[in-house]
Amino acid sequence: MENENTLQSTDFTTEAPKSGGTPQPGLSQKKYIGKREFIMYAVAAGGQGMIYAVMSSYISDFYVNVMRLPLVFVLLLMLLARIWDAVNDPMMGMIADKFTTPLGKMKAYVLFTAIPIGVLTFFMFYVPEGFNQTELMIYAAFIYVFWGMTYTVSDVPFWTMPNIMTPNPKERANTISFARTVNGVGTAIPLALFMVLSWIPSLNAEGDIEAEKTKYMILVLVAATLGIALFITSFFFTKERVTLPPKPKRKKGEHGALYRIFHCKPLMIVVLMGVLSSGRYMMQAAAIHVARYAFYIGPSLEGLTGEALNEAYAGSIGTVSTLFQICSAIGMFGSMLVMPLLYKKFNYKQIVIVSCLGGFVASIISTVFGTLSIYFDNLQWMVYMLIPFIIVQCIPLGALNVTAYAMIGDSLDYLEWKTGFRDNALGSACQSFVNKLGNALATTFIIVMYIIINLDPSQSMASDAIKRVTDLTKDQRFGMFALVSIVPGISLILTAIPVFFYDITGARKEKVLSELHERRAAQGINFEA
Repeated sequence: MENENTLQSTDFTTEAPKSGGTPQPGLSQKKYIGKREFIMYAVAAGGQGMIYAVMSSYISDFYVNVMRLPLVFVLLLMLLARIWDAVNDPMMGMIADKFTTPLGKMKAYVLFTAIPIGVLTFFMFYVPEGFNQTELMIYAAFIYVFWGMTYTVSDVPFWTMPNIMTPNPKERANTISFARTVNGVGTAIPLALFMVLSWIPSLNAEGDIEAEKTKYMILVLVAATLGIALFITSFFFTKERVTLPPKPKRKKGEHGALYRIFHCKPLMIVVLMGVLSSGRYMMQAAAIHVARYAFYIGPSLEGLTGEALNEAYAGSIGTVSTLFQICSAIGMFGSMLVMPLLYKKFNYKQIVIVSCLGGFVASIISTVFGTLSIYFDNLQWMVYMLIPFIIVQCIPLGALNVTAYAMIGDSLDYLEWKTGFRDNALGSACQSFVNKLGNALATTFIIVMYIIINLDPSQSMASDAIKRVTDLTKDQRFGMFALVSIVPGISLILTAIPVFFYDITGARKEKVLSELHERRAAQGINFEA
């Protein structure tokens, strides 16, 4: 019997298959996930988003401009540690697929790791008193790497859960879409809090490192405490239903899980799509750097000294950061909210390609307006012309965040249909791998840009002051601005190329689902509602 508390999710329009029978009603219509479970999984995703946003959006700024670590060290740490962290994802996926704990197959990992992640997040933004630069480097490296490994243990199983909460691909897509949307809302909470803190004079004396430390401490305490409290609820309010019978022990010479994953063409296209789209992460990760070093928005600086001058610079940083974060939020959340409606009329392939092309065009226009604002003093007002185009640039940020997970689910259906194996956690780990590698590449390029434009905040450590935007040349300022304009645009146009070869759409997708349903029924596999 269908669960009386089942959420009536949006039905998707599908094409009738050209061959292979008609879609099976039992597969396409039955709902498994109740309203409370649907909502609470998304709430937990929002909590996780808060935690990850603090790290991904602000850790590079904290290390470079507050902790004052050497640029080359930060570059190597961001790149190598995050690549190592990304490599851990497939390993964690294989572990989660192979073992089942007494508390569940996937959700138990959230219970075990939530509190350690919160504690490590706090220490990531804590500067120990009395440490010299070498000791700070060792401290930062240890906490950063340990945080990443601990986060992986919960992240991979958590985003695998929709694949085992329901066998219904449409219900799964709705669950992922809503959860990713709320996850995006969660990422906005630390950004909004940072904006509010930027308006408090005592926390924004430009050049005061202690004020910056205090601001980050407040930010991380709120985000970590609230985020973990929400994240851990997924253990208590979700149910694991899709548990296929274990396969016989692998025979000698038989291909293993990694071989199956790497030879699953649709899945590898999704992975390549994610790697190429890594530039989109700069819209959030680089915003604070652009606010510090690309634009000045505020009153004339002529005649200003002391506290008045500091307040003018601090106000500009807050204004520019707020401008970019609000535009990012509108573009990202707006696209996430309309995804379920778009899925009714268009397939995943069409949505990804069109959003990437639109983002690329918007980035070109943004680059033009931003360049004019930087190089011509009488055109500084043109920074406000960026607003609609930054919003359009951020549409792929939301569209890809949601659609990639849905494409992973379809790829796992294809994998099971093709091989008889369904490596849920390992498949989902591929997307986690892509997300972390993308963040690694984005953050690394931010540090590379500092080196390219010859800007090293650690060189001013003796003065205990942060370098100001008006101290930079126009070329240096443009270099910083490029991080949120032309660089993400190039990334998006490259992303669209492999997606043209993704073919789990229309009649082929229906054929896979129909035959997969028939095979499960013949094997006597039924999933509990």
